[in-house]
Formats: sequence, structure tokens, C-alpha cells
Amino acid sequence: MTAVAPRAPHIPVLLEEVVEALAAKPGDLIVDATFGAGGYTRRILESGATVHAFDRDPDAIAAGRLWGETCGKDPRLVLHPRRFSELAEGLAEAGIAGVQGVVFDIGVSSMQLDQPGRGFAFSSDGPLDMRMSQDGPSAADFLNEADEGEIADVLYRYGEERQSRRIARAVVAARPLTTTGQFASVVRKALGYRPDIKGPKAQKDPATRSFQAVRIHVNGELDELMEGLAAAEKVLVPGGRIVVVSFHSLEDRIVKQYLREAAGALPAGSRHLPQTLAKPVATFEKPSSAIRPSAEEEERNPRARSATLRWAVRTGAPARNNAGRAAA
Repeated sequence: MTAVAPRAPHIPVLLEEVVEALAAKPGDLIVDATFGAGGYTRRILESGATVHAFDRDPDAIAAGRLWGETCGKDPRLVLHPRRFSELAEGLAEAGIAGVQGVVFDIGVSSMQLDQPGRGFAFSSDGPLDMRMSQDGPSAADFLNEADEGEIADVLYRYGEERQSRRIARAVVAARPLTTTGQFASVVRKALGYRPDIKGPKAQKDPATRSFQAVRIHVNGELDELMEGLAAAEKVLVPGGRIVVVSFHSLEDRIVKQYLREAAGALPAGSRHLPQTLAKPVATFEKPSSAIRPSAEEEERNPRARSATLRWAVRTGAPARNNAGRAAA
């Protein structure tokens, strides 16, 4: 029996492009590394493939189990309550040596953003949490305990915030912070944000960059992404496909560089520094160029506006031992 997803609280981004890039067939084994609300998984199951779905968020796994129960416990949906950096271990425990596809939808999900109690957004006030796995140090723990320099470095590195030191000073002065509204207010005040200015001169809410930075830090998202890409390289069979949807430049830069290096690209030599290294054996064929949403999709689903899709096909070469570290 084919599983049918419940009404999803979000619209999967670049869904048709993801399905086309994966090219899943009946009998294929596909990893949905970021299960979320199951939007990609639903379409993959419709192709006749089996899906091994990973998510570190207990809420997503619980919803997936409920979905499975209402759909007759379809054996083609296998849930793994763990990080996608651990997908190779999870598959091995399930007796799976290789898969035909791995898809990633990187970053925070709409389900997480839409729940004020999770603390990912400032549109509604909630506890300053931001933990995808719902365990470990929270955003409040970091902002209330880290020193000013560390906070500034996180805001600059992960939020590309040029005024990171000013914000960090304001955060330390305003401690303790316990809610998303408090943190957003501190950032706005530190940067002189004027929400009353409308029209062409209206400012984007500067709290967006700081929330992104703290969320990435709390969840170790960029390290997780690099480790997840390396895990996918290990489990994909020759001809298997990796498909990655990312939502900001830091993520896309990692994916682009990773796939470029996996395809055997090396920096060109010069007359001052000739290229002497042998070209590495490619573990992926030449990656796709960046795929962006259509204007129609952006109009229908505003979340898609910052999305970028990249994909590549696995060769028969052994997985690289240093995969993931090279893209750091």
C-alpha cells in the first residue's frame, strides 16, 4: 500500500526539481536526510521507492510514526530518529549497504518556525530555545553564558553580521535573555532599526541575521552539513544521486565546493606556482549548476525565494577518506 502524507504544514520547496534530479524508480532505496513534514518523502514513495527518512527532531519523527500508522504501516517508509551526519551508521544498522539517492533540505523547517515554543523565530514571542534535537544547550544558554567576543564571532561568521561586536555588547548588557522577543528587541535597538519606515527605504529586520547565526551555532549546522555530505558519498552506489536544497549562501558555498572537489576539480596552477598534484579520482560526475525556483513558485511559496538546488551523480570510485573536511 502506498503511503499518503497528511496535510503538510508547509509546501516543499523545489519539489518537482528535486523529484526530477533524484529520478527514483520502483525498488530504489532513497534517503530523505531531512524528513521534516515528509513532503519529499511522499513523492518519493509515490515513485515506488523505499525511503529511509532521518530527522533529529523528535516532533518530526513522532509525526512520521503517526503518518505510518494511519497508512497501514507501509514497510517502504523507515524512520531513523538521528542526525543525518549519522546516516551511514543508521543504514548499516538496518542492513543497508548502499542507496540510489540521498536528498537534503538544509536548515530550519517551516514546522519549527511556526511553533513559537521552539524559539526559532521572532514573529511570535517564545522561549529562546532553537534546538532542533530538543536537547543540549539552548540559544538562551549560549547568549547568557558566552563571553562577548564569542557571541560577536558567531554573529559575524554565521550571520554575516557586520555590526556583530555592537550587538554582542548589547546582548551582554541586557542579560539575562529568556525569550525570542527580548533577543530581537536587543538586536534592533543596537542597530537603530526603524520599523516605521515603509516603502523602498524600508529596512529588512536585522534580527533575522542574528537569529540565523545563533541557530546555526546552537545546532552545529554547518559541521553537520559537511559530515552529512561525506556520509552520502559513502552510501551512494555508482549512478546514485545526491540532491541538496539550501537556503543561504553559507550552506550553498559548502555544497558547491564539496561537489566541485568531489568531481575532481583542483585549483589551476600558475607560472609562479605550477600545479604539481595529480588530479584526484572523481567520486561524483560534474555537478549541476545552481537551480533556482521559478517566479511562479516564489509567488506561491515565499520560503522558496532563497532556495538553491544542486545535484550530482556518484561514480564508481571509492569514497574519499577526507570528504567533508576538505569542504570546510
